[in-house]
This record gives sequence, structure tokens and C-alpha cells, in this order.
Amino acid sequence: MRVIILAAGYATRLRPLTTNTSKSLLEVGKKKIIDRILEKIGTIKKVVDSMYVITNEKFFQNFSNWLKTTRYGDKVSLINDGSTTNENRLGAINDLAVVIRDRAIEDDLLVVAGDNLFEFSLDKFLKFAKAHPDGVTIALYDIGSLELAKSFGVVEIDAHDRIVDFQEKPSNPKSTLVSTGVYYFPKEKISFISEYVKMKKGFDAPGHYIGWLSQADKVYGFRFKEDWYDIGNIESYKNADNEYLKRERKNNDET
Repeated sequence: MRVIILAAGYATRLRPLTTNTSKSLLEVGKKKIIDRILEKIGTIKKVVDSMYVITNEKFFQNFSNWLKTTRYGDKVSLINDGSTTNENRLGAINDLAVVIRDRAIEDDLLVVAGDNLFEFSLDKFLKFAKAHPDGVTIALYDIGSLELAKSFGVVEIDAHDRIVDFQEKPSNPKSTLVSTGVYYFPKEKISFISEYVKMKKGFDAPGHYIGWLSQADKVYGFRFKEDWYDIGNIESYKNADNEYLKRERKNNDET
């Protein structure tokens, strides 16, 4: 299995924090977001053959410096998508296609958004995905509010956990179950990514691709109840930072 972390965005809603720093390199609870993601990936029992972080030209040097200091430096390959601004960004799906093509990936693939903090077990997620080998699997969270759901990809699933409807940031959500930034692609389904790119649809939001794929093939939803933080703006960043600081203080007090 290969792993791709998507970290090529420009996070304009987080400026000035992200004017000269990638969102994935911001600290949440005294650890960089990307280190927390890699920490979760490190708990996977299944063998991970390769890990790739794709970023852009603007932040490539920042990530190169990070690789020299992180304990994951010898486990990660860094890829530059060549974009320089938010206006000429490639978008998440095009970035996926770049890594798949450049690294000739023909294996099962775990994809994690680089601004996505979660507390569910990746082993449980992968077990669910393996039980549904005829489709792609995405992680789903019930956000509990129709108003909040307007900012996410909203899904409906059937009795077999298959996604039957997907709306990207709808004005009138049909449910509060939303897509998070964790995806599993069996190797047999990777070709759909290049097919989608060739169709020149909206590349930026992975939700557009998942919405299309749920109609073209099968997509399953793994529901979890553990904590999840989507770092989209200053408020959500501060909330995640405060929650992780509280958690770490509690852990320190207990030890």
C-alpha cells in the first residue's frame, strides 16, 4: 500500500498564518499538523511501502526544511506540483494524478488531506475498506448540524454503506453526514482518477470527484464518531489548537 498526503493548497482563509507557511506545517497543540497525520499513519499494522507528500513550488523549501527535522524524514518522499499561487494551483485531484503518474503507482492507495486531523483508527478504516473491495472507501463524520454541513461534502448512504447521493457544499443539505479527508483506493480503482482528469472537471475539491465516482462506480462510507478537525479557517484552527493543548496537558498531568 502507498500513502499520499495532499499538501499543495494555499489556505487563503488562514492568512496571515499561511502567507509564508503551508497549512500542513502549522502547529496544533505544539506539533505540526503533518506530523500528527504521519503519527496516525505510523499506527497502521499493514505494511506501507511508500509515503508521498505533494506540495507546491511556493512551499517546497519549507517542506524540505521540515524533512530535515522530522522523525519521518527518511520515510517520506516530497513532490513539487510546480504551482506558485492560489490562482494557478492544480487542485487535489490533479495533484493525485501527478503522484500516481510520476511514481507509477499501481498499488492500493491511502490518501489523506494535509489539513485533516482525526482520532479514529486507520486500521478499522482499512478493515472496512478491505470488506468492500469493489469500490473506493471514504471516511464520514456526522457533523450534527445542517448549517455546518453547508461547508462540506454531504452524503447519503444506503443500508450497505454505499454512497447514493453526494452534494458538494450544498445550500440545502439533505443530511449532516459529511465527507472527511481520508480516502482509500483499491489498485483496481486508481484508473478512475486519470479518467476524471481527462474529462477536465473541477479538480480542486475532492468532493467533486467523489460525487462523480459515486455515480460512475461504487463508493462506500466508513462512519466514525471519534474527534475530527477540519482546519479551514482561523476559528477552526484555533479550536483545534486549544483542544489538542488541553488533551496534552491532561495526558501530562496523568503521567
